[in-house]
Amino acid sequence: MSGNSFGQAFRITTAGESHGPGNVVIIDGCPAGLSLSVEDLRVDLERRRPGQSAIVTQRKEADEAEILSGVFEGKTTGTSLAILIRNTDQKSRDYEDIRDKYRPGHADHGYDAKYGFRDYRGGGRSSARETVARVAAGVVAKKIIAQAFGGTVVGYVKQVGGVVARIDDPASIKLDQVERLPDGSPNIVRCPEPGAARAMVELIEAMRKDQDSIGGVSEIVASNIPAGLGEPVFDKLKADLAKALFSLPAVMGVEYGIGFGCATLRGSETNDVFVAEPAGGAASIHTRTNRHGGMLGGISSGMPIILRAAIKATSSLPREQESVTRAGEATTIRTRGRHDPCLLPRFVPIGEAMVAIVLADHALRWLGQRAGSSA
Repeated sequence: MSGNSFGQAFRITTAGESHGPGNVVIIDGCPAGLSLSVEDLRVDLERRRPGQSAIVTQRKEADEAEILSGVFEGKTTGTSLAILIRNTDQKSRDYEDIRDKYRPGHADHGYDAKYGFRDYRGGGRSSARETVARVAAGVVAKKIIAQAFGGTVVGYVKQVGGVVARIDDPASIKLDQVERLPDGSPNIVRCPEPGAARAMVELIEAMRKDQDSIGGVSEIVASNIPAGLGEPVFDKLKADLAKALFSLPAVMGVEYGIGFGCATLRGSETNDVFVAEPAGGAASIHTRTNRHGGMLGGISSGMPIILRAAIKATSSLPREQESVTRAGEATTIRTRGRHDPCLLPRFVPIGEAMVAIVLADHALRWLGQRAGSSA
């Protein structure tokens, strides 16, 4: 199977399946001297971890990372990083009765058509379990952009079903608002608007009781990103960000800035006017508004990069659905096992990770290009 690597200057390669021994990521291109520990990795892995609340899958995984190479005395060495997260709570027997049935909304038929053979336990390689390795890589990427220019990436849940949070200034949202409610209790749905968060939790709980699931939208914001990241043609920053997010399970749509809202606007309504601070100079230039979502011509503009990913409802349902067998015979299917009634709360750190990985990759490429031009 090809297509397991992503990135150029900062490149990740993942391996592992939902019900195998574990998932591993190898990271090439990480600069030497970056502080990195298992404790650093634990923060985002805990945010992605299954079983963290009543509204997510109850699979119990500690998701403790093991750094196998690339770190010495608490700092990266500049050589390949290898990080392993073991699987400890697989229940493969839950999938035995559907080994020859095609699950609606899944890639079972596609896998058989492509390979003639597949791992039916939880989806194998196509399972969202694979994203645990990406989250570990995302921690490293976040450290790189923070050190390079103070860059940050914060995601949150903007919509679940028909419940939409009103976020007037996406770039103002802080991680603590995503993780905790104003009273200090855990924000289990990761929506920074408390009223919408309560309504979202109620909707997700109703879906779970009805043996169904619900989709939504996650918004991801990258702040303090300098102008100049990205390439003019095929490696546009927006193109790589879209590919990164579309590579995640259940993502059905990606937009940035005003997105599809541009379809009804005139050019005079879409354009963002450039202004400069009184101090002058290129560093003081920005736009008065940010309809372009922080990217123009495939290159970062210096404004916050604002992306949204539409996530479909979980396809694995405990309710009975019609399907066919591998032989083409009509059947019904009911997916056993433990599944999220809504993917959004656990998607947030995964989406953040992929955005950070792209930004780290382009940051290293940009710094290399500027070093060459100034020599």
